[in-house]
Amino acid sequence: MQIVTVALLIVIGVVLFGFVIFFHELGHFLLAKAMKVQVNEFAIGMGPKLLGFRRGETLYSLRLFPIGGYCAMEGEDGCDDGGARPLLHEGPDDGVAIATPQPADNPNAFWNKPVWKRVLVIVAGGVFNVFLGLLLMALTLVPQETFATTQISKFTEGSTLQAAGAQVGDRIVAIDGYAVRNDRDMSFGMALANPDAVSITVQREGQRLDLGPFAMPSQTLENGRRVVSPDFYVMPQPRTAGEVLGRAGSYTVSMVRMVLASLKGIVSGQFGLNEISGPVGTAQAITQAAEAGLAQSFGSAVANILQMIILITVNLGVVNLLPLPALDGGRLLFLIWEGITRKPVPSKYEGYVHAAGFVLLIGLMVVITFNDIARIFTG
Repeated sequence: MQIVTVALLIVIGVVLFGFVIFFHELGHFLLAKAMKVQVNEFAIGMGPKLLGFRRGETLYSLRLFPIGGYCAMEGEDGCDDGGARPLLHEGPDDGVAIATPQPADNPNAFWNKPVWKRVLVIVAGGVFNVFLGLLLMALTLVPQETFATTQISKFTEGSTLQAAGAQVGDRIVAIDGYAVRNDRDMSFGMALANPDAVSITVQREGQRLDLGPFAMPSQTLENGRRVVSPDFYVMPQPRTAGEVLGRAGSYTVSMVRMVLASLKGIVSGQFGLNEISGPVGTAQAITQAAEAGLAQSFGSAVANILQMIILITVNLGVVNLLPLPALDGGRLLFLIWEGITRKPVPSKYEGYVHAAGFVLLIGLMVVITFNDIARIFTG
């Protein structure tokens, strides 16, 4: 039974990540077209081609494995020698590749576009992922009747926050230095805080008051980590069209901040390997979220799944723009260097850097995936 569960989770993870990656590549594709960069192929899926058609310079194809897609631009790997480069495209017979000389001075080649245009094409993938998160976030907020605020409405009996000096009507603005702008910031700040020494900053009558450090009630998660269990309640806020739009933007920004804070926690050792998930672990989390939602209603299950997709797409968008080899952020770093020095780094050296980064990235994904599978079998 566990083997079937693992297989199902792997399929769910692959399809979900494939959709998010496809949307990422769609961002590159649309900006490339807008910047008049020659796109040789835009593919849905990877591997052998199932079917396709050519419109203008671009081959649009559907490929066998539903694990994302790609946007192949002419000259995206650079051109050092100034000579002719071959352009591979599909010939009249399906599956036959024909090499046609493509002049190095092709004005529509990626490497011949101004740096600012190449920057826009490169960052478009990550931006599209965050934008997708924003759209889905707004969709999940529409059914809600009220929204939580960060203003305290009442305390539980024996509240440690009240004992520390907080009052009804105070607005929480920071937890252990983590800025709180909405209820999701507040929840994440509580999750990061040390239950034995929490510092909370509140705003009262226009003044900021620092409370703490003080101990707060806690609960222990399945991974053994203790987290704060809040001993207070917050004011609700009615839903309006403007509030939905504002919250969607605010929550998306909060999720970007959460991703960055989580990455910082991984680097600093605050989070261990057991708290990092790849596609399999994420699929398991999606399944658990769906089951928890179904206990209430089908709509709740859908909302939970959408929240997980939002987290995934924002994660991909933010992480992909980090200045690391093999990621868009690494390529962006080389473009910034070219913009400053007016001289590009030779493509072969840039290729070496990205190849090394790719090997390390794949190795990390293998370790994380193995840990995800082992965690399923061991509970």
